[in-house]
Amino acid sequence: MTILAVLVILGVGGLLFLAGYGLRLLVGRRQLGSAERHAKEVLEQAARDAKTVLHKGELDAKEFLNTLRKDFEGETRDRRNEIAQLEKRLHQREEVLDRKLDVLDRKDKELTDRARQLGTREQALKTKEDQLSQLIAEENEKLKSVASLTSEQAKQLLLSRIDQECRSEAGLVIKRIEEETRKDAQAIARKVLVETMQRCAAEFSVESTTAAVPLPNEEMKGRIIGREGRNIKAFELATGVDLIVDDTPDVVTLSSFDLMRREIARAALERLMADGRIHPARIEEIVEKVKREFDQSVQQEGEKALAELNLHGMHAELVKLLGRLRYRTSYGQNCLLHLKESAFICGMIAAELGLDQRMAKRCALMHDIGKAVSHEVEGPHALIGAELAKRYGEPPEVVHSIEAHHEDVVPSTVYAVLTIVADSISGSRPGARGDTLEAYVKRLQTLEHLCDSFKGVAKAYAIQAGREVRVMVQPERVTDLEAIALAREIKKKVESAIEFPGQIKITVIRETRTIEYAR
Repeated sequence: MTILAVLVILGVGGLLFLAGYGLRLLVGRRQLGSAERHAKEVLEQAARDAKTVLHKGELDAKEFLNTLRKDFEGETRDRRNEIAQLEKRLHQREEVLDRKLDVLDRKDKELTDRARQLGTREQALKTKEDQLSQLIAEENEKLKSVASLTSEQAKQLLLSRIDQECRSEAGLVIKRIEEETRKDAQAIARKVLVETMQRCAAEFSVESTTAAVPLPNEEMKGRIIGREGRNIKAFELATGVDLIVDDTPDVVTLSSFDLMRREIARAALERLMADGRIHPARIEEIVEKVKREFDQSVQQEGEKALAELNLHGMHAELVKLLGRLRYRTSYGQNCLLHLKESAFICGMIAAELGLDQRMAKRCALMHDIGKAVSHEVEGPHALIGAELAKRYGEPPEVVHSIEAHHEDVVPSTVYAVLTIVADSISGSRPGARGDTLEAYVKRLQTLEHLCDSFKGVAKAYAIQAGREVRVMVQPERVTDLEAIALAREIKKKVESAIEFPGQIKITVIRETRTIEYAR
């Protein structure tokens, strides 16, 4: 029993050992699988963390590079601005030096002229000294001869010389009195003429070709010019006026021979400065708006002129044409003011003669109406105006006075003669007109009309005092290659048809715009 018990115990112990060993193996395998899974998760988490760190590093590097690029671009831009300012200052210094050199040249020339004049005077003085010495010698000889004369003979000789000297002085006095009398007579005649003209108390205006526009500050010049000159180019194209920005403080200059264009440009520029938004699209919008308003003001100017003269019953189209003459000059004299002045003078003369004052005023007021469209229609403005007056129902006396005021037609009525007289008085009084300005304006108008005559040209503007003409063409009718050929054709036509000093720059501009509306 003891051995059997021992064997049983040993068997049970062996079984328990085997069971424990198997259980241990099972538990070890489970722990190993769990450890492997944990290790795998740790590796995956490490990989994800590594990717996150790498991505963050890339973002930081890109941000750092962008910061460096912006800093570099800012420094480059500042450097360019400094270089541009330095170039501008150098250019200004060059201009100052050029002006100083011109002044020195003029002074050198003046000194040379003075030296030459002094030499001439010195020679003249020397000649006079020689003449004086000769006269003294002659007088000495005469005194020697007189010494041998009797007292009576010497007395007669002395009286003869005194008589000659008195006659000479009397002639000088008479000549001086005649000159003074002639001057006084001219002054009296001029005074009478001026007093006669002042009865109508009509003002007149001599228009120049430039207008100064004050600026609120110097910074406004840069805004008007715009980046790379875009604003100033858009303004000049929209108005047909040359905008001059120079060193004059707080002022820019508008230059154009056309008074209406210049006034439209002035009003548009003042509105742009008040609005503050200065860019090409806004410039075109403001210019178009001002042009529409000027069309209304033209009608008002015509109505105002009729009200001042107490005239009524005129066709609306004639009133509008009359108002357009407010922005037209003839030999430097404002056309509308000239017409009103002529009407006042003609009315006063008619009153003195016992004629119809209103008819006389109407004839004189309408005599230059053809000038409102003479740049659009071929022919003398007198005949053009007569045709307009007849078309819009003016009386026959008015029509005849218009066509006869430059004697294109022989005047056959008293009102036509009075119109000629009033026109002559208003146009010929001192200071009323200037031929030089009118010739200049006609040359620029001829240049524009010549360019407008070519096929495909939309509009031409003469700027820079006629030294440049900008020709805008219709893009649907003129291609880029045809624009090049057109510039050459205009150049040849200008050279053959117009006499001008220096040279004229011809710029043909072809611009295509495409507009769509998003709804």
